[in-house]
Formats: sequence, C-alpha cells, structure tokens
Amino acid sequence: MTESSTPRGRVRMTGKERREQLIRVSRTLFAEKGFDGTSIEEIAASAQVSKPVVYEHFGGKEGIYAVVVDREMQRLLSLTAVALQAGHPRIRLERAALALLQYVEESSEGFRILVRDSHAASGTGTFASLISDIAGQVEDVLADEFADRGYLPTLAPMYAQMLVGMVALTGQWWLDARRPDREEVAAHLVNLAWNGLTRLEPQPRLTAASTRARPVPQPAIELNGAFALTGKELKGLEKAREKDLKELERAREKDLKEQERAREREAKEQEKIRAREQREQEKLAREQEKALARERREQERLRAREQREREKLLREREKQRAQEAKQSDRDTTRSPHAAGHGERVELVERVDLVERVQIPRRPELGPAGEHGEDGQP
Repeated sequence: MTESSTPRGRVRMTGKERREQLIRVSRTLFAEKGFDGTSIEEIAASAQVSKPVVYEHFGGKEGIYAVVVDREMQRLLSLTAVALQAGHPRIRLERAALALLQYVEESSEGFRILVRDSHAASGTGTFASLISDIAGQVEDVLADEFADRGYLPTLAPMYAQMLVGMVALTGQWWLDARRPDREEVAAHLVNLAWNGLTRLEPQPRLTAASTRARPVPQPAIELNGAFALTGKELKGLEKAREKDLKELERAREKDLKEQERAREREAKEQEKIRAREQREQEKLAREQEKALARERREQERLRAREQREREKLLREREKQRAQEAKQSDRDTTRSPHAAGHGERVELVERVDLVERVQIPRRPELGPAGEHGEDGQP
C-alpha cells in the first residue's frame, strides 16, 4: 500500500511501516529517558497514533522495548563478528575496537540504551550479557592463539572478558567525550591490549590493513527484525579481505620477527642474569673463604695470647715464690735472739754428750820413757 494523506493530514502506512516507525520513535525516547521514564502515551503522541495502535503491534511498552534492545544487540554483535574475521590477531583486535567505536558513533541512541540496565521485560538481559556474548566470540579467537603460543587455552575466557570489558568501557566513555577521533582511540586501545604497559608505544598507529578497510555500513532492517548484510556488502568485504591479505602476511611476519627478537633479548637478559648470579656466588665464596681464614687467624692469635698469658702467670708465680723464700731468709737473719738460743741449745747438747762419753786416761811415763808401775806402755 502506498503512502497517502488522510483527511486529517496523517500519513497512511502499512502495518510493517507503522511498526518500524514505532520502533524508531521508541528508540529515541528510550535513549533519552530510559525504560521507566518513557510511557506509552509519549510513544503514541510522538508517532501521532493512538495508544491502541501501539498495543496492537507490541502488546505494551515492554514488548517494544524488548524489540529495540534486541535489534541493537544484534547490530553490535554483527559488527564485531565481521571484524573478527580478519586473519592476524592484531588486525582482529584493531577492527573489533573500530567496530565498537563505529557503532557508538553511528548509533549513539542504541548504545545509550544498551549501557543502561536493561529492563527484565526485554528478555535479553543487561549490558553485561551483551559483553558476555561478544566475549564468547573473542574467546574462540584467543583460545586458538593461546594454543599456538603455548599458553593455557583454559585462560581464554578470562582474558576475553578483560579485553572486551576494556574496549566496552572505553566506548562508554567516548560516547560523550568524542575526542580524540575513533581511529586514534582504537590505536591506543590496541597499544595497551597488544603491547602491555611495559612496552607502550609513544605514538601508536593502526596498521594499514585496518585503516584501509571499508567501514561496515549500517545493515538494513529485515522483516523478522534481524540485521543482515546485503550481497553487495559481503562482496565488498571479501574484496577488501583479499586486498588486505599481503598486509596481513607482512604484519604476521613482522610480529613473528618481533617475537623472535623479544625471545633473543630475553635469552640474552637471562644469560646476563645467570652470569651475574655466577659472579655473585663466586664473590660470596671468596668472601666466605676470607672470613674463614680471618677466623682461623683470629683463633690462632687467641690461643697464642692465652699461652703467653699462662706462661706469664707461671713466671709471676715463680717470681712470687722466690721473693717469698728470700723474704723468709731475711726474716730468719733479722732475728738474733732466736739464733743465740739455738746456739746455746746446741752447746748444751754437746756438753751433755761429752759428759756421757768416758775418755781413758793416759799412763804417766817415768824417766827415760819407762813405763809406769803397771808396766803398761
């Protein structure tokens, strides 16, 4: 049915066209006021229809809100899915960041709806559930890369949440900031995610494969409410991927060379560390040997000093005994009474001995040497 004017000046629409009009109107109101701040009356008034028309198409505010949220989630998931089809991991990361920022820039109203806490009636959960869905796509990519690089693939889900959360929160900040431009923001995001804090580039740039890729246009809305790319758009993406093949290979080779240089640097650094540790151990061994030698010399000096002290003590004792002996002799010499008494005792003893011994008397000789009367000589 073609559009026509009614007597009241309103535009006559088919059911499908009216449904899409109500979705567009509701999308704007939900972005401005949120689910709780928007009423059926406002939706009907903005679409210039009566409230029964809104109920006829969606059954109420909850139904139309669920359709709006679901469409925004499908659009964002579609953009990230296309971005993750690139070959090199860095190119995938760059294009995924660009896809999110493109969605924020071109669908600001939809992103504002998603970052709000989704109402329970939406049937699709909150913004966290969207992040989990995107992280599920990234998880598969990371698991393959982890396996190729010798990391644990079981850690891929955690790293996927970290990576997607970082990009999503940056997009939420950029929703109002809008400075710098999205390519520069994406370059800094990749700089942090790819290089880490210890290897940040002062002026990061996206690779040519990402900047040359044609932005994915906003998909047309199909009858079933889902988003899809047209055949022409898919052919354009395929052609762009073919043009990027050489760039991807060069980027992969560059990355491999960088990894090899990093491993060589790490090996050299480890060798330096081992050599330094070896020198430290040798130095420590020498210091310990010197300490033991000093201790032995100190013990020998201590024993020699103790020996000298003992000999000195013995000499002092001998000297003291000699002095005591001399002193005793001097004391004896200085006591005459004691000496005279001893002499008198000795004289008495001698006299007593003489008195006890009988000495025979000699005979007297007569004239001319004659014997005495007894005739004895």
